[in-house]
Amino acid sequence: MESPTHDLKGLFDQLGLDSSQKAIDDFIAGHFLPDDKKLIDADFWSPQQAGFLKEQLREDADWARVVDDLNLRMHQTH
Repeated sequence: MESPTHDLKGLFDQLGLDSSQKAIDDFIAGHFLPDDKKLIDADFWSPQQAGFLKEQLREDADWARVVDDLNLRMHQTH
């Protein structure tokens, strides 16, 4: 059985955020994370959002690859 394919739009939908491409780009640009800050520990997530992200990574779940991608993007220098 094939794993579902997820993308950033779907992840933003799951997190209850605007999932338009512009909103995703704006969110990433506006929430740069320094190297010493984990994505899951960022203070801009609600407890529910942070819990979802942590669970996906801990369980190496279907969304883990997309969460990793978001993490990389948010740590890139602007």
